[in-house]
Amino acid sequence: MSQPVVLVERPADGVGLVRINRPEARNALNLEVRKLISRHLTEMGKDDATRAVVLTGNEKSFAAGADIKEMAEAGTIEMLQRGIHKLWRTIAACPRPVIAAVNGFALGGGCELAMTCDIIIAGESARFGQPEVRIGIIPGGGGTQRLTRAVGKYKAMKYILTGEMFSAKEAFDMGLVSEVVPDGEVEKRAIEIARQIAELPPLAVQLAKEAVLAGMDAPLTSALAFEAKSLQILFSSQDQKEGMRAFIEKRKPKFSGR
Repeated sequence: MSQPVVLVERPADGVGLVRINRPEARNALNLEVRKLISRHLTEMGKDDATRAVVLTGNEKSFAAGADIKEMAEAGTIEMLQRGIHKLWRTIAACPRPVIAAVNGFALGGGCELAMTCDIIIAGESARFGQPEVRIGIIPGGGGTQRLTRAVGKYKAMKYILTGEMFSAKEAFDMGLVSEVVPDGEVEKRAIEIARQIAELPPLAVQLAKEAVLAGMDAPLTSALAFEAKSLQILFSSQDQKEGMRAFIEKRKPKFSGR
């Protein structure tokens, strides 16, 4: 019996891990994989026991792009009805912090999937890229927008218009990747960061994530107003009282998520 194309694991308290498991296809993102990732992240976003999520593949590929065989003969109406753009929005909307642990290839849809995450940990040998132009299309999962916002117009244009790959170090230097670590330590480091986040007050973490994402697409004055309101809201939480009392009393806080 074949293994599921997406696996869910619990490597630590408060941490969920979603693993793409199509090694025979370099973890290419077919419709089934996209739907499962979307479903699992939606469920984890509603689960109080999950406070951070790691999204990963295997040692050879995070995800080497979309499944070309699945879309090669598709027409406009069929692509519209598949609703892939809606699945991308669902993945990006997960209220929990999501950490991409990237080894090997993160190309096309795989690069876009990593960019929907909040933190990207990459192995030294990881390779990124948006090669869609080489097969007659353009990035359609946010690549033309998220890559440009992350690295700037001129770097993004180079890679989107040529389809060239770039290394983990180049991605880090451009601001696309949070950390570069040895290949064998990628998943371990991602789980370590997820565990660190999971120990923090979840309401503060959630509102911090919301403030960053909302502010990116808003005028500075609106973004600052959103930030201020989010801060003020947290003063009604039990975790704010516990956190500040623990700081004053020089003890470790016990956060309840309330």
